[in-house]
Amino acid sequence: MNPADLPALTIAELQKLLRRGEVSSPEVLSALRARIENIDPKIDAYLSLDFDAAMKEAEKANIDLPLGGVPIAIKDLINVAGQPCTCASKILANYRSTYDATVIQNLRAAGAIPFGKTNIDEFAMGSSTENSGIKSTRNPWDLSRVPGGSSGGSAAAVAADAAFGALGTDTGGSIRQPAALSGVVGVKPTYGRVSRFGVTAFASSLDQVGSLTKTVRDSAMLMHAIAGHDSQDSTSLNESVADYVGALDHDLRGVRIGLPKEYMTAGIDPQVKSAMDAAVKHFGSFEAEIVEVSLPHTEYGVAVYYFLATAEASTNLARFDGVRYGHRAENPRDLLDHYGRTREEGFGPEVKRRIILGTYVLSSGYYDAYYLRAQKVRELIRQDFANSFQKVDAILSPTSPVPAFKLGERTNDPLQMYLADVFTLPANLAGICGISLPCGFAKVEGVQLPIGLQLLGKALDEARIFQIAHAYEQSTDWHKAKPKI
Repeated sequence: MNPADLPALTIAELQKLLRRGEVSSPEVLSALRARIENIDPKIDAYLSLDFDAAMKEAEKANIDLPLGGVPIAIKDLINVAGQPCTCASKILANYRSTYDATVIQNLRAAGAIPFGKTNIDEFAMGSSTENSGIKSTRNPWDLSRVPGGSSGGSAAAVAADAAFGALGTDTGGSIRQPAALSGVVGVKPTYGRVSRFGVTAFASSLDQVGSLTKTVRDSAMLMHAIAGHDSQDSTSLNESVADYVGALDHDLRGVRIGLPKEYMTAGIDPQVKSAMDAAVKHFGSFEAEIVEVSLPHTEYGVAVYYFLATAEASTNLARFDGVRYGHRAENPRDLLDHYGRTREEGFGPEVKRRIILGTYVLSSGYYDAYYLRAQKVRELIRQDFANSFQKVDAILSPTSPVPAFKLGERTNDPLQMYLADVFTLPANLAGICGISLPCGFAKVEGVQLPIGLQLLGKALDEARIFQIAHAYEQSTDWHKAKPKI
């Protein structure tokens, strides 16, 4: 096989070649490096690369392991020993991790090779990867548009064949939304299904590590490798991990799919709405039962999310003060000046905005009116999903209300940027699992842009959503399309 063609393979396809001895892991890594050197200057998906260390791992890779010899890109929010972990922020510009996060330990145990860190919105706060304190990533389908966020670097790398697969984090849709805008598969697992130990916290009750891949099968393989209990994470669920890959090929006869009437709002792009209608009809052809469900508290999701997420962020980011590590203001007059100028110089505008909002929400006199009330509505949102899952096996919706928007189009309008996650963030509030996969294209200004379909499942039912998503994917060709960069 021509080495230049290797990066276009899926993880499953690459695994077969490796096990048959038709290609070696070092050859794969060299081909991927050449692809990145050619493509990444156009899309800016990566913040750092460590091919020297990766090559040493590739030379001794055990290809009999589930992901043996497969290179995997990592969102720059997850600690990999010896590699930078900047969170795309100036406040951590020179920081290098001293340890592996649990998900990285799990990847290595499965034989995978973490080789590079992908660009993100600073501390994962954003929906377009334009809030990165280092650079903006561009969508491989149209270089004038965003790839989504905050895992935009991971999504763009996978879409451009500059990664076989990647890890991201999803706090309010930060895996699923960029997956939709970039035309790849993105998975947000159940809260507690994957360890958060070693993952820089944004909002601790919402954050989850998940995968971005070219196919549903690849996502099932990657998620099976990283899922499981971790005693170092107090929120980790001590539950067995299902055989995600083994469940893929079951048929959908009798499966009940819910359509939430609240998700088909007036703000959906007509081409996205048309793609959803076509997907619903397609599921009907599998003899799946389509059921209308109601999620009445959906309208409060954005407000609830931004009260709770910013409150948790203001607490989590207090640790970045320049005392122990990271950026430090020069020649401070006193300790207060040190703290103030370090954080002023180190944090970007969106991070500051969320810290201020979160501090306000938690302040005396406002806690009951905002934070406590938001927690009560969060429980109502969770109950909406619980009630719906008594009637259906999965819930179908658009992932994003619109296709990829232009770079700079929403940077001066934070509310419009926040609304990009209107269909994804309720799942984080409820702690359930979800997946986004390609389901069509929108033609905008003469350019074909991917549209994503979201499937949500009840807690710990990842195997079911993989099964449903795989059946849809294998009966369509949307996932086979490639951007022409």
